[in-house]
Amino acid sequence: MNTRFTTTTAVPLFLREDGPPDAPPLLLLHGGPGAHHDYLYPQMLALAKQHTLITYDQRGGGQSRTDDPAPVTWRTHVDDLAAVIQECELTAPTIVGYSWGALLAMLYAITCQEEASFTPPARLVLISPAPITRAWRDVFEQALAERQRSETIAGERRALAASDLRTTNPEAYRQRAFELSVAGYFADPSRATSLTPFRVTGKVQQSVWESLGSYDLGQKLRAVHVPALVVHGVQDPIPLESAKAVAEALGARFVALDDCGHVPYVEAPDALFGAIEMFLQETNGL
Repeated sequence: MNTRFTTTTAVPLFLREDGPPDAPPLLLLHGGPGAHHDYLYPQMLALAKQHTLITYDQRGGGQSRTDDPAPVTWRTHVDDLAAVIQECELTAPTIVGYSWGALLAMLYAITCQEEASFTPPARLVLISPAPITRAWRDVFEQALAERQRSETIAGERRALAASDLRTTNPEAYRQRAFELSVAGYFADPSRATSLTPFRVTGKVQQSVWESLGSYDLGQKLRAVHVPALVVHGVQDPIPLESAKAVAEALGARFVALDDCGHVPYVEAPDALFGAIEMFLQETNGL
């Protein structure tokens, strides 16, 4: 593992590389917005076996936090991504985006149609992509809220509150509280125990979504012509219809994973990484 801070972005961004240095690069974009890269690990390091896996903490989260009072917008992240691609000398980047990171990859690919100085992606791997319309985001938010109110999760919350864990083992209490805060993303809430904990910078998350307004990327995605793979869990609270619309607009291969929610790298790693490696092999050199 090699780490450093970028030198060409408006704000220094924490950047990490894993895997063989001479292997084909993959640029991995974490979710959020306002989160950080390391909650994708250790599972996503499976991609570093045959590739140089490059990722970074997006502006405003993790080790890329900033005191700049200017709001972080979707365009901020797109410009940062363009700078990272140039700084890392990725002449034909393969971008792997997870959740919000998949939406960021799409926004970048769309912007490349208008910005001649940007380096277009050679391939896109979109894992559990965030909703591509505000309407589908509303559906997602409602579905997640309902899951979090389910009796299964509510019962576990009551059990945690009734325990003495908060005083006897504060670290274990915080870990369990985190697991319950994300349990609704999973097809089986008990699988949340395998997710690396993370934090989201709320003001960054809010400012990015506000900057998108009543967005709808469906039509603009049709102008993007690159090989693409879309992988989505059938039980993801993000509507499967949104992911299917992404695949249809891009002419992409679509893989639906049953018994899988929003976190396939935890819930269905063999199926996920098998699909990704097959796609990368079949599109190598295109």
